[in-house]
Amino acid sequence: MHSQASVLTMKSVLISLFALLVSHSALPQRLWTKADQQYLLDNLRRTRAELIRETENLTDAQWHFRESPNRWSIGEIVEHLGYWEMLFARDISMAMRPKPAPELNQTCAPDSVHLAFIMEEAKHISPDFSRPLGFMRGKDNLRFFLKLRDEHIGFMEKTDADLRAFFQTTAPDRRRSVHQMYIVMWGHCDRHMRQILKVKAHPDYPKATQLTTQR
Repeated sequence: MHSQASVLTMKSVLISLFALLVSHSALPQRLWTKADQQYLLDNLRRTRAELIRETENLTDAQWHFRESPNRWSIGEIVEHLGYWEMLFARDISMAMRPKPAPELNQTCAPDSVHLAFIMEEAKHISPDFSRPLGFMRGKDNLRFFLKLRDEHIGFMEKTDADLRAFFQTTAPDRRRSVHQMYIVMWGHCDRHMRQILKVKAHPDYPKATQLTTQR
């Protein structure tokens, strides 16, 4: 027969296990999966690599060629991308300050809505605060972007937060999750990659043999 001490010990263990099960059942369900994390990482890395490929060997004349006086150069496009990487960093930091609220995820539009918006062919008008100034020359625009993108990738590689439980309010009755904010971020790069390729396809775009030394 068990001694009284053994019975008390077993009861103590059972109570502890029960309390642990109750505490775990009370935790909110994690919505952001490893597959979600890998999806964002893959696209953040992909768009980073594609932007490097299309710009790292440009000369100064290519960086600053304009299709017309009112169109952005490749340098200005990449500067604009850098601004938005910085703006997203601020907005994501603010969105993750409150306690996680996974129950609000059901009030968000599907991921596909945000992706369709950023990838659509229709023209978007950039707000004044994200329009390029054109002060940076040549490859400095790419360095500016890469510093910020690498910080986002570093965060994405290490975070264990539930990025579907934190939100940015986009209107009084509308919000998007941090996961969806990252979709818009890499989609924004894809969108402007089309613009860069259009600049490079212009018949007057400078040829490499015509160019001066780049910075």
